[in-house]
Amino acid sequence: MTLIRINKYLSDCGVSSRRKAEEYILQGRVSINNNIILELSSKVDPLNDVVLLDGEKIFQKRLVYFLLNKPKGVVTTTDDEKGRMTVVDLIKSKDKIFPVGRLDYNTTGVLILTNDGEFSNFLTHPGNRIPREYEAKLDRPLTEEDKEKLCKGIYIEGIKGKFIKVVFPDKKSKKIINVTAVEGRNHFVKNMFGALGYTVQGLNRKSFAGITADMPVGAYRVLSQDEISGVIKTYGK
Repeated sequence: MTLIRINKYLSDCGVSSRRKAEEYILQGRVSINNNIILELSSKVDPLNDVVLLDGEKIFQKRLVYFLLNKPKGVVTTTDDEKGRMTVVDLIKSKDKIFPVGRLDYNTTGVLILTNDGEFSNFLTHPGNRIPREYEAKLDRPLTEEDKEKLCKGIYIEGIKGKFIKVVFPDKKSKKIINVTAVEGRNHFVKNMFGALGYTVQGLNRKSFAGITADMPVGAYRVLSQDEISGVIKTYGK
């Protein structure tokens, strides 16, 4: 029997965030087996206990996790007002899922989709410094001077950003660069290079939180619980 703290159970069921769930508990709106609970430390057996919120039964949501090798020409959203194909359209799932973070329209590579809001927040929270590795193709060779600047940090819209690693996978070409960052601001990689006068002609995310795209472009697979647990164990505090 696995017991779960009631605030996490409500969050996993998609009722609310853990913090909001705690408010519901303190307001006396939550009951377990018809007993109103007021203790935030209360635990629930998901298989046998009946949990009610305002008298309505709460059902545990099935949490799903997908890894997509995103192709070009697909929008990283759940729907698109212009009618373009979205990343959600590429995955056959009865569950309502959403992408974790985003990749630009023509950026390819690792993208995680899930219905687990807590896991999504964990991956995208700046304080967790989750690594993202990209392969960028530039319009001209990157100089050693500019490589050093990218590692030391440059300002984008008044906020300092940097790559924690910059390497040339092919020593014969300085136009192809692998960079690793621990933040996910919109267009971050393109803006970093753009600030130094480079244009990114192609961008592929090779890994996110240590997870790589081990399938063809456009394909997807289910992430295992071991992979999910491994990410949390590696980058959790």
